[in-house]
Amino acid sequence: MNIHPELAEFPRHAVAAPIIGYARNEARGMNNVWHAHDAAQLFHVVKGSIAVDTERGTYFVPPERAVWLPPRVGHQTRYLTDTELRYIYVQFEHARDLPQTPHVLHMTTLLRALILEFMSYARAETESGPGLRLAAVILDQLKMLPAAPLRLPMPREPKLRDLCEGVVRCPAHIPSLAEAAGGCLMSARSFERRIKAETGLSYRTWCRQVKLFRALELLASGRSVSDVSDKLGYEGPSAFVATFRKAFGVTPGRYFAHSETD
Repeated sequence: MNIHPELAEFPRHAVAAPIIGYARNEARGMNNVWHAHDAAQLFHVVKGSIAVDTERGTYFVPPERAVWLPPRVGHQTRYLTDTELRYIYVQFEHARDLPQTPHVLHMTTLLRALILEFMSYARAETESGPGLRLAAVILDQLKMLPAAPLRLPMPREPKLRDLCEGVVRCPAHIPSLAEAAGGCLMSARSFERRIKAETGLSYRTWCRQVKLFRALELLASGRSVSDVSDKLGYEGPSAFVATFRKAFGVTPGRYFAHSETD
């Protein structure tokens, strides 16, 4: 099924429909500036991988997942690989009954099909008739999608945030607890207490999440399990696979496989 050519451009005029479709491809390395929309936004990643930064943390979205942003949430998007996306914008008044916090979602076979069908219509055709009815079903589906544990919470305290941003940039070389605490001019106990209060995670758990999310980025770009394991400092591929399975419930290969049950 083809996407209507009109949906390759962001709408320039108001659309009197509850949701608005938009489809585009982005090149690896593209970043956009911090901004917000009055509409809620669903990013469906068809191919590739993105990271969406918000004040609450960073959301990592591999293929065939989506990230949901409620209205007026400031964010920036980083395109980690060449990426194909379909966006659904939910008009402000229709987003009130939908989730009010950002999160990553598992895409179902039904929702993928609904969005693809919706995007075969010109925007004017979604204001009434079959297009409008499709929009209503998509809104119902968005209320029921299960969340995926793909958020990396970031602290707000400047010293802690600087440290954590450094770990995100280079997760293969993570400072020890003592080094991290010293770099923030805190005792180890104070550091652990503060980072747990700001992120909800211990320092060790937070760092493990960083490595797993970087692993998602690398795997989405086509790197092998062996390469990812070596790059991120795991003891070996089997140790990496075991850690990945414990976190996500499946092996890396199964995680990235397109199945009818994801």
